Amino acid sequence: MHELSLAVDLVEQLVEVLEREKATKVLEINVVMGAMSGVERVPFEFAFPVAAEDTPVAGAILNIEEVPLILKCSDCNQETETDDLIMVCPKCNSVSVEIVQGKEFLIKSMEVQ
Repeated sequence: MHELSLAVDLVEQLVEVLEREKATKVLEINVVMGAMSGVERVPFEFAFPVAAEDTPVAGAILNIEEVPLILKCSDCNQETETDDLIMVCPKCNSVSVEIVQGKEFLIKSMEVQ
């Protein structure tokens, strides 16, 4: 399960931050997950407490902010939110688009004690 390895990596990062900040426990974690991040929310939510077991992250509240896929067209300069994986500008039908948002998978904030 890909999400389990991501959850383990996340927990390791959180423990490193705890040590660096001389804190003892993570109470709450806020994560940003883009529509094209390659991470599935439900399996990740299931994997997180398993990865956090027996660590200072155990019992932390996991909040996930999902961000949509936003494309920017190089031809008409239009930015568009889309659910479609076929990356075409809806305004001019150009395939010359870039992803502006939606690939994120990152820690937004955390509460520690």
